[in-house]
Amino acid sequence: MIVYVMAMFMAAMDGTIVNVALPTISQEFQISPAATGSINVGYLVSLAVFLPISGWLGDRFGTKKVFLVALAIFTVSSALCGLATHLFSLNLFRICQGAAGGLLTPVGMAMLYRTFLPEERSKVARTLVLPIAVAPAIGPVIGGLLVEAMSWPWVFYINIPFGFFAFFFGLKFLNEHKENEAGSFDFRGFMLSAVGLASLMYALNHGPSVGWLSPLILSIGGLGLLFVSIFIVVQLRTKNPMLNFHLLSDRLFQTMSIISALCVAGLLGILYVFPLMYQNAFGASALESGLTTFPEAIGLIIASRIMPWSTKKIGVHGVIRMGLVGSALMLICLSLISTEASPWIFRMILFSVGLFLGHTVVSVQAISFNNISPSLMGRATTLFNVHNRLGSAVGIAILSSIIGMKQTAFDGDYSSVIPYQIALLVASLFLLLALILTFRIHTANFEMPKTKRFTRSDSSMNEDVKVSK
Repeated sequence: MIVYVMAMFMAAMDGTIVNVALPTISQEFQISPAATGSINVGYLVSLAVFLPISGWLGDRFGTKKVFLVALAIFTVSSALCGLATHLFSLNLFRICQGAAGGLLTPVGMAMLYRTFLPEERSKVARTLVLPIAVAPAIGPVIGGLLVEAMSWPWVFYINIPFGFFAFFFGLKFLNEHKENEAGSFDFRGFMLSAVGLASLMYALNHGPSVGWLSPLILSIGGLGLLFVSIFIVVQLRTKNPMLNFHLLSDRLFQTMSIISALCVAGLLGILYVFPLMYQNAFGASALESGLTTFPEAIGLIIASRIMPWSTKKIGVHGVIRMGLVGSALMLICLSLISTEASPWIFRMILFSVGLFLGHTVVSVQAISFNNISPSLMGRATTLFNVHNRLGSAVGIAILSSIIGMKQTAFDGDYSSVIPYQIALLVASLFLLLALILTFRIHTANFEMPKTKRFTRSDSSMNEDVKVSK
């Protein structure tokens, strides 16, 4: 478990730690601040391209082998990013990082959930909260310290010792797992998903700044929707699909996947909106903003530790609903605070958001795969992570668009707090929507262990999602 947590923590933190260094990179490379956006876009597009294929690669070539190769590529790419001397080379190495990051999460998660029985997965989920939720929160803090105390390449160099240790530790202790019925490579599905998801990620990332009605965004976004739609139809008719959408026929997995995507959209939305609000409307520095946001990570850690006690008191379903209600209310409170408020009020509210939302994230992770058999775990974790990645991209795109539209209404006044307050209220709506979805599942379906499981059919992958009695 320690290998996966270290690797995933490194990859998840990389998504936010780089943002703090972008202004410095812009100055050193003598490029416009807008041009640095390609550093993140290349990473996200590459991740979206390789994420869907991760399940098949793990099943076909072995989860240990694929995981370690991805970890090695990510670590080497991090070193090369730090050595880059111009934007083109930095973008190229970030694309390599994204490709490796797209494989690390689902393959590592499949390894963990194959190892532990459903009744043991709450312990796994409590540990996974570190890379999934805490790493993005502390990224800006560590990034700010590294940029101010050393230089921007260190936001990449920091990955090297962790990647080196995780690789050799995994080489010695991880067990290999292959699926005999992995099937042949779905080249048609890969090409459709690559074009579709890459186009969607590009449109979602550039839409708020370029404008949703611009010809570029409309054409690329429309192309992405078209290819993704064709991809889904093709996958449903393919004998050995790259993404097994038939897994969504299980109501528990389907509902928990959507709830998880909404939670990720809310969590990353907070980490996106609050620093902008605190710096632009409250006049704080990037480091001050990161330190004020950090209590949310502390709340997430504490939630992961006390979740078993909370579950015994009110059950898994109660924990999920309590977490969603509490975190949504805290976001509403955060949106109502005036600019004269003490920083400690922000810290206490963000700590409470982490405490409440941490309960929900851990519980959802623990029960999402209850009905999935070990043979299908790689495909299930891949589909689950695709949902989360799209959920976060859509969520941030919506919040960014709201901020942009409201700032236009205020004649481009970035110091006005109102656009950010509205965005925080919309983020709370993501969580309230997730709360409504919890009522699709009966209370008994939340509990562990399960008596029903997906089993692999001898005839085809499309039939392996029938429920065994």
